[in-house]
Amino acid sequence: MPLLPSLLIEPVWGQFAELLPQRPEFDPKHPLGCHRRRIDDRVVFDHIISALVHGSGYERIATRKCSDRTIQRRLDEWAELGIATRLNALCLAAFDRMIGLRLDDLSVDGCITKAPCGGQKAGPSPVDRRKGELKRSMSTEKQGVPLGIVSAGANRHDWPLLEPTLRQTRQQITDLPAGGLPRTARVHPDSGHDSGKTRDLLDDEGLTGVIARKGLFAPIQAGTRWVVERGHSWMNNFGKLRRCTDRNATTVDFYLYLAAAIITVRQLIHHARTHYRWDTRPTTRRLK
Repeated sequence: MPLLPSLLIEPVWGQFAELLPQRPEFDPKHPLGCHRRRIDDRVVFDHIISALVHGSGYERIATRKCSDRTIQRRLDEWAELGIATRLNALCLAAFDRMIGLRLDDLSVDGCITKAPCGGQKAGPSPVDRRKGELKRSMSTEKQGVPLGIVSAGANRHDWPLLEPTLRQTRQQITDLPAGGLPRTARVHPDSGHDSGKTRDLLDDEGLTGVIARKGLFAPIQAGTRWVVERGHSWMNNFGKLRRCTDRNATTVDFYLYLAAAIITVRQLIHHARTHYRWDTRPTTRRLK
């Protein structure tokens, strides 16, 4: 049984492959002029998807076709090139062309996940006996499509992560026809951002803040923030994001944006199936 539906993974791989640098089949630097054939990128990509979905270590998902060291080397190379970030931006552009991103209302929230191996992004958890954990700050548009994502240690407060999250959001939507956020965009943070510093930041960014007040609990003032909560739930469906064992900061961000790209394509197919017709169009909400 495939880890992800072919209807979902094939368009993701098609765009991912276009972003990869060209590499020769054999290493030209080998002193004898011969070497083992380079493992196909699609094979490595399928193993990385296995790691993303299951959250297993590379030695557990390695097969005779691809070793764990090959997975790690290729993953480090792709993460340094920022391919997952560029992939997510292209998926957002496709969603905007076919469905339309609703950027008038942005929801921002954080989520704490496990990081038992520590690493460059891990920090002591304030809610779980100071165990090593990650905090993920994410923004979504009105329909729940992920936009900007920032990772940090679990001990980081929410409001310092708001500025880099908004910066990543602007970078991800730079190539859209609109060219960026509309002037009337409103940002909906939770009560963790209820401070004068947050309001000053939003004023400097030219955005309107609809900040949840401290002391009032949901659903009284949940507003439109439920979409980002759902977005974090979608992200946590991937085992690698629930329990990240990678220590490299660029690798952590690679997996975050790869998962965001998959979610964006899934939402694109979900919305497009009622507006467009194509040969492999799913007839039910459940992708197969």
